[in-house]
Amino acid sequence: MAEPSITMEVGNDGVAVITMSNPPVNALARSMFPALKSKFDEAMRRNDVKAVVLTGKGGKFSGGFDINVFEKIHKTGDVSLLPDVSVDIAVNTMEDAKKPIVAAIEGLAFGGGLEMALASHARIAVPKVQLGLPELTLGVIPGFGGTQRLPRLVGLSKAIEMMLLSKTVTSEEGKKLGLIDDVVSPNELMKVARKWALDIADRRKPWIRTLHRTDKIGSLAEARVALKSARELAKKIAPNTPQHLACIDVIEEGIIHGGYSGVLKEDKVFKELVATDTAKGLVHIFFSQRLTSKVPNVTDRGLKPRQVKKVAVIGGGLMGSGIATALILSNIHVVLKEINAEYLQKGTKNIEANLRGLVVKGKLTEDKADKAFRILKGSLDYSDFKDVDMVIEAVVENVPLKQKIFSEIEEVCPPHCILASNTSTIDLNLVGEKTRSSDRIIGAHFFSPAHIMPLLEIVRTEKTSPQVILDLMNVGKIIKKVPVVVGNRTGFAVNRAFFPYAQAAHFLINLGVDPFRIDRVITKFGLPLGPLQLQDLSGYGVATAVWKEFSTAFAGRVFFSPLIDLMRKNGRDGKNNGRGFYIYEKGSKPKPDPSILPILEESRRITNIMPSGKPIPVSDQQILEMVLFPVVNEGCRVVEEGIVVRPSDLDVATVLGMSFPSYRGGLLFWADLVGPKHVYASLKKWSEQYGDFFKPSKYLEERAAKGIPLSEAVSENAASRSRL
Repeated sequence: MAEPSITMEVGNDGVAVITMSNPPVNALARSMFPALKSKFDEAMRRNDVKAVVLTGKGGKFSGGFDINVFEKIHKTGDVSLLPDVSVDIAVNTMEDAKKPIVAAIEGLAFGGGLEMALASHARIAVPKVQLGLPELTLGVIPGFGGTQRLPRLVGLSKAIEMMLLSKTVTSEEGKKLGLIDDVVSPNELMKVARKWALDIADRRKPWIRTLHRTDKIGSLAEARVALKSARELAKKIAPNTPQHLACIDVIEEGIIHGGYSGVLKEDKVFKELVATDTAKGLVHIFFSQRLTSKVPNVTDRGLKPRQVKKVAVIGGGLMGSGIATALILSNIHVVLKEINAEYLQKGTKNIEANLRGLVVKGKLTEDKADKAFRILKGSLDYSDFKDVDMVIEAVVENVPLKQKIFSEIEEVCPPHCILASNTSTIDLNLVGEKTRSSDRIIGAHFFSPAHIMPLLEIVRTEKTSPQVILDLMNVGKIIKKVPVVVGNRTGFAVNRAFFPYAQAAHFLINLGVDPFRIDRVITKFGLPLGPLQLQDLSGYGVATAVWKEFSTAFAGRVFFSPLIDLMRKNGRDGKNNGRGFYIYEKGSKPKPDPSILPILEESRRITNIMPSGKPIPVSDQQILEMVLFPVVNEGCRVVEEGIVVRPSDLDVATVLGMSFPSYRGGLLFWADLVGPKHVYASLKKWSEQYGDFFKPSKYLEERAAKGIPLSEAVSENAASRSRL
């Protein structure tokens, strides 16, 4: 791989072109900053240089600071690994340079890359360049002066929106805002940038030091109004993380005390934020998500993914219609098969509603929605399956029905066709038991709603061929999902890890804890729904079926709560019929249902686990731990049994499939921040009090004893023995 480098070429026109190179996106590695400073200093010294153009090699300006440095800081605790860019380079070397610097931008300029452009005296870009400061998604703030220069170029409100929401703009929009000085064709870019730089040098164009500008900021009173509303937004969108409010504080410093003072505060706050648990969690998820694309014995065999142009989806219910929507949105032709015309019409209408919903939210244009809908074809038989590259079965969880479908499609589909099931619980070996195609059978487990949720669990059996796994991974990426390869055992990875989630909540209810308090504690922690509202959402028929499935697979550590049966007898099926733990009325938020209290009392009487018949005194922190530590424990078993390739895959899957807060780094990483010893000791204590539901797993016990993080990858030997 090419080493990061900075080169300089001086033309006959007296313009020095400094080029950043670090493929694929010219990330700013630590080693590049001394080299950049050296080239700028040389350009300023040389008599044959009148002006400078800064650009990136290979059609990209820069994707920003190399965040591998953050990972090193998190491992070593050494914040001095951060280079001094903000003052030493962005202010002293670039902005205060005695010769003008113009940024020539292609492809993208993100984060530190855009900040280098902001420190230049003008910015020329080609069309469709992506510009943004997404640092807050990594738990930090812009650290090379972006919090000060962006508001001075685009105005305070737009700058706050771009930083707080990590919103990108194109070069065309950037020109309207004042971020970009001119948009020119790729062939003209260097010519125009060189001329612009010379025009500044000869005072034919203004020489603007952005940090000194105040014309776009507005009055102090206006700024205070904008900052107040930004703080309200930050508390709403990010109540548990520090970087949003910190960013606003730093912007405010520059407005009140001047840009240079703001830069100094930004540098200090940036270094503080890098060391926070939030930054650790978000950086962990960032790198972990990249790792999911590396699967031993699949992605390292030199195989090339085959093209999947046409897919048949069997079943047009909630899942089937969502899967079909995801496929047609990415230009993959879909045949939707149903058992009769009525069901087919319903399925087609579901897909149409999905597309319309995206249009209404502004995530899709009318044209694209119509184009997607045109590549959907309905079918009541297998006549259109002759040339499909993949079938995804998305019917009800019924083993004989799935076996029948797989036997039939094996006969009609071409021999290369991938035979996938969207089952969330059933053993794939059972599904394909009556076929001769075990090497083509694979799980494509989507999460609801399938066209929106980003996770795709790819479930392989011991017989699934590496080519089929690779093909499905590729389809996952095409339809903008994150594919995570998992093993074939009840619940796979995410549902398996979270099967104690609702059970732990029921345990607490039967110990006398208020169910609505449990949900409040969990949502305050950062999950979108508490375990009881989540159960309401899926319905109590599903809850009963899932409970049975897990109690068969994992006998001995399932808590049997009589509450679900009591609720069903009382005519409650959650959101399905408007009554569960909560009352559901169209057009209003779910409201706690006080009429459930006598049912809770009945359940507590039957289980009889309250010590001395009285509710246990419990803090919010204890509620959080009693609900989530059993989930961590089951996650440890998922890793121990080799259901995931590596522990970090489970972290990614819990974030993308269960909306576990990404800023906490996923399930196991969060447990590492809490401390594996504390998790183990708590579970051990509860298991002695209440039984095997809380019994710590061997993996947790061993790692707590040895002081090894739960999210750290297992050794190569152990990985080779995994059921993957």
